[in-house]
Amino acid sequence: MKLRVDLLPRGSSDPSHQAFADTVLVVDVIRATTTALSFLERGAESLYLTSDLETALAFKGDGVVLAGERRGLKPEGFDLGNSPFEVLEQRFDGKTIVMTTTNGTLAAANACETGKNVILACLRNAHAAARRAKEVSSEEIAILCAGGGGRVGLDDVYTAGVLCEYLLAMTDAQLDDGAQIALTVRRQFADPLEPLSRSHAAARLEEIGLESDVAYCAQVSQSTIVPSFQGRVGGALIFRP
Repeated sequence: MKLRVDLLPRGSSDPSHQAFADTVLVVDVIRATTTALSFLERGAESLYLTSDLETALAFKGDGVVLAGERRGLKPEGFDLGNSPFEVLEQRFDGKTIVMTTTNGTLAAANACETGKNVILACLRNAHAAARRAKEVSSEEIAILCAGGGGRVGLDDVYTAGVLCEYLLAMTDAQLDDGAQIALTVRRQFADPLEPLSRSHAAARLEEIGLESDVAYCAQVSQSTIVPSFQGRVGGALIFRP
């Protein structure tokens, strides 16, 4: 089994565009994959991830909740932003959540281009996500970090390192350089809140008054829900538990 970490996504127009041979764990810990997981924890039936606002708005209707962000804030016409604390205040039983974010949903789209099994991972479901990846993989497990604005994110690389640790405890994997970098970062910090708080993503949240989200995103292995790619509809990627 091969274990790799891609520190940033690269689109199909990039000459170095990466193809995924098997399973991909998509990480945008602050905040898209954490918030997506929170919706499922609060009873949502499905997640529809879109790369742009227009596609998301086309789903507006009964039984649908539009959630997302641009520059960290809720877009016009949306019901909710991208804060897990907003999600925790409500129930979404039977609802379809349509999400679009600056980095996380784009990374998911990148993974779904070629990945056979695509999973949304964060610290909160790290152990469950790693276990599911092991169950469905036969050749390779890749961890794709969303980063931010084309820049590597300390928060995502640290989370990738946590996932690598769990996977190494379950498999005899061959690590690529990215996986070794992620493990090195993971081992520098005893408290997950420290690397997340030092990240550019956390600094941006502090600027807009949402820094309390960071501590929630730093919780490790509190959930057994694993959002997994199930198909496409109307330009959206469908994820369900």
